[in-house]
Amino acid sequence: MNYYISSLMVAIPIFSVLIGIEMIMAKRMKIQVNNPSDMISSLSSGITNTVRDGLKYGFVIISYTWLVDHITLYKLEPVWAAVVVAFFVEDFTEYWLHRLNHRVNIFWNRHIIHHSSEEFNLACALRQSISDTVKFGAILMIPAALLGIPASIFSILGPIHLFLQFWYHTRLIDKMGWLEKVIVTPSHHRVHHGINPEYLDKNYSAIFIIWDKLFGTFQPELVNVKPVYGILRPADTWNPIIINFKHFWQLIQDAFHTEKWWDKIRIWFMPTGWRPEDVAKNYPVKTIENPFELIKYKTANSPILIGWAWLQMFITFGFMFHLFMVSTRVEPTLIFLYALFLIINVFAYTSLLDGKKYAIYSEGIKFMLGVGFMWLQEFSWFGTEGKPAIIIGVYLFISLGMTIYFLKAEPKSHQLTPA
Repeated sequence: MNYYISSLMVAIPIFSVLIGIEMIMAKRMKIQVNNPSDMISSLSSGITNTVRDGLKYGFVIISYTWLVDHITLYKLEPVWAAVVVAFFVEDFTEYWLHRLNHRVNIFWNRHIIHHSSEEFNLACALRQSISDTVKFGAILMIPAALLGIPASIFSILGPIHLFLQFWYHTRLIDKMGWLEKVIVTPSHHRVHHGINPEYLDKNYSAIFIIWDKLFGTFQPELVNVKPVYGILRPADTWNPIIINFKHFWQLIQDAFHTEKWWDKIRIWFMPTGWRPEDVAKNYPVKTIENPFELIKYKTANSPILIGWAWLQMFITFGFMFHLFMVSTRVEPTLIFLYALFLIINVFAYTSLLDGKKYAIYSEGIKFMLGVGFMWLQEFSWFGTEGKPAIIIGVYLFISLGMTIYFLKAEPKSHQLTPA
């Protein structure tokens, strides 16, 4: 089991406890920060990202190891100094990657999932992308490579740096005095997630707020401007897989529909949200002009369906941990298909929350994949035989049946409430 997965085994229980504490404190403070369907969507997004990252699916344009091997000028010693420099380089790199993700049309697709929640809570911190499969961040880490800082330090610091960005996704902590001048705080990050004109494209920093102050993107939270959360072109779905590729699909459609070849090419690299004039006129898309007129997406799901979705999510968590445990003992093709099974499962039960008929098709594909796995492995489930395999088989039948039931029994209309 690699270091990233091992660190997740520690981080996930901690995150779960903190999310629970936030829910309890919000209730006591009478602050509405959670929506069950939104939380399920956020946590399910975390599952898909964890599966992708844990199994290291992706393509690296240039690796940091290659840079160290070819451009090192001086070997920084001792180790503690290398760790300190590495942490600052990691934070500097994250600032610029984050800024690129916000400001360039094609890169926004890599980050849209993180901003898609119309709430702001610890759960939405786990909305992480599966569409950022092409990695190029090493290019921004050249200062560390010049000093010969080994890749092994970044492999350890990377997860730590990521996990440290969890805590400030909350509305329950007010401004934090002198710390506001040094580190990213909940107040800073509330600004970053706001779609108010005053807050758009501000506060990109991950740990140290100094980068925003150095590069002119800092904005304090204003007392008279309450942040409104979400994205300017609302996702209007609980399905994290759809959200991950929503913007990319819009770009494909716009590039196809525009008449000018130059617009077909440059649309990908223009500022985020830019559309050719002819396309914007002939194919308008829903866009929030006044944040305070935002109508939050909410579906009229029964408590039973919400409970079923929670159960499905926890079952998927169990499958995910099992996948990691057997990943070194099972051939890569089967592991890839197992990961696909989990992503299809997430697609199925979040589509069910949306009341979409295609939930049954994805559930059917999941059922066939599951049965296919058991048949290929002589009625075992990736090394588990006997009762566990039988239980999984029963689960596949029940899951398919419940999906059919809910699609027939649940109301399909949306309950829309003002922000």
